[in-house]
Amino acid sequence: MGCGPRENGADRRVEIRVEDLHKSFGGRAVLCGVELEIRQGEIVAVVGGSGAGKTVLLDHMVGLLTPDRGRVLVADHGRRGRPLVDLGALDEAGLDRVRRHWAVVFQKNALFSGTVFQNIALWLKENTDLSATQIYDRVRDALDAVGFEGDDSILTKTRGELSGGMAKRVAVARAIAMSPAIIFYDEPTTGLDPQNAAKIHELICATHERARRENGGQTSVIITHDKDLLHRLRPRIVMLHLGRVFFDGAYEAFERSDSEIVRPYFELMPMLNQAPIPE
Repeated sequence: MGCGPRENGADRRVEIRVEDLHKSFGGRAVLCGVELEIRQGEIVAVVGGSGAGKTVLLDHMVGLLTPDRGRVLVADHGRRGRPLVDLGALDEAGLDRVRRHWAVVFQKNALFSGTVFQNIALWLKENTDLSATQIYDRVRDALDAVGFEGDDSILTKTRGELSGGMAKRVAVARAIAMSPAIIFYDEPTTGLDPQNAAKIHELICATHERARRENGGQTSVIITHDKDLLHRLRPRIVMLHLGRVFFDGAYEAFERSDSEIVRPYFELMPMLNQAPIPE
């Protein structure tokens, strides 16, 4: 069944609104008027061919790039009523305020050279009033959630001691520990073998479902080219083509599409894990 939306989300708050977004690099247009709205609790996969602008769009949504034209509005969870604010109009303090409610799982994991515990605990120490005991418990709970139950040795391992799959799971644990309103995943299964890719599929879904039960819904935005990830999660699909949103709809409609753009792309998407899909 996957973990995509199960109800009409039209009455949910807008978390991200992209309006007429344009971006060029060295005279080459990458985004040419992207329009997109993402609501609370949705799980959205952004797909498209190489050079379609997926990562450029993500970098705009997290405030790492400034549009040439257009704007990105995001919900400010640090203010009463969670109003939409223009990322491009915020100063550093404003950006820090909105980013405090996000987590990003980077393609290369972005773990620093400290221990696993330090990687997960640092944000909690700097951005919450939790005690040392509470931080330890939060870190331990997050590691348990990604499959390190009862393994205390993981706490003292460093980045160099982790396999690619383990490092990705630690990056997801760090995101979980932050209890964010939005998690952004940038190519979460790239470079992983089929077994570890399958574990990450399950983790993304489990993390989304856990938040749905506990706080009414966490928004998940995934940049990916992994067909099996889409098949397992069955998210809303946003496909970029020639710098614009070409398709925006349910996974089932994307999978069945006979569009001369969608069909060849879908058929050629890599399936990184061939394990049976659980009912």
